[in-house]
Amino acid sequence: MIRQMKPALQVGRFAFTTVPDGEPADTRNAIATLREAEGLSLVLPADEVPGAPVMRQITLQVFSALDGVGLTAAVAAALAEGGIPANVVAGFHHDHVFVPEADADRAVGILRGLAAST
Repeated sequence: MIRQMKPALQVGRFAFTTVPDGEPADTRNAIATLREAEGLSLVLPADEVPGAPVMRQITLQVFSALDGVGLTAAVAAALAEGGIPANVVAGFHHDHVFVPEADADRAVGILRGLAAST
């Protein structure tokens, strides 16, 4: 999977936020949601979450089997080595990595280098 991934920076700026359990949540513009014990986590367009760190989305563009082993670990390790924080969200078809906006282009380069080196 690592060799076949083609990391691509997606259009848009995003932010993570949460709505406490039991409170109403507007999920219409959310690109991801996850129910946690503390409430509903959402990934929303950054302009809907003032003051939150702005993230960019990198789609790994490889079919990442839900039972696949090692992709997330390799991606996280490569970005960590480059000093880039990463939040990985797995979808059914692809994995998506959210990185700080200022690091987005460098993160794509690191991940493309990872793919080319395996």
